Amino acid sequence: MSIFKEFREFALKGNVVDLAVGVIIGAAFGTIVSSLVDDLIMPLVGAATGGLDFSNYFFPLSDAVTATALDAAREQGAVFAYGKFLTAVLKFAIVAWVIFLIVKGMNTMKRKQEAAPEAPPEVPADVKLLTEIRDLLKK
Repeated sequence: MSIFKEFREFALKGNVVDLAVGVIIGAAFGTIVSSLVDDLIMPLVGAATGGLDFSNYFFPLSDAVTATALDAAREQGAVFAYGKFLTAVLKFAIVAWVIFLIVKGMNTMKRKQEAAPEAPPEVPADVKLLTEIRDLLKK
């Protein structure tokens, strides 16, 4: 078996394709969560805290840093940008919560399917007739 044939069989297995689809959807979902946090949640949090912008929270690690905006401060020297870290933690928490809800929903559906009783198998007409005849002869 050639190596290309083996690779094709590996790449076309269901699990590999499912994983690829999951990664692509996950990347798109990450973009949506980033926009949600950056464009909707963090401005609300900033407004609730008196107009503070979390993305610009940092500690200068050098005396040369005098800027008040993070991007300008990074150009001047080393900074400890904890505001961006807080935003990343919030994004992670949202993604983790949504994944938890999805898995919980899937588990609930799976339990319902397992709990549903299976219908008894359909008895063919000839077997049913023979059973009735046998039961009549036993009387």
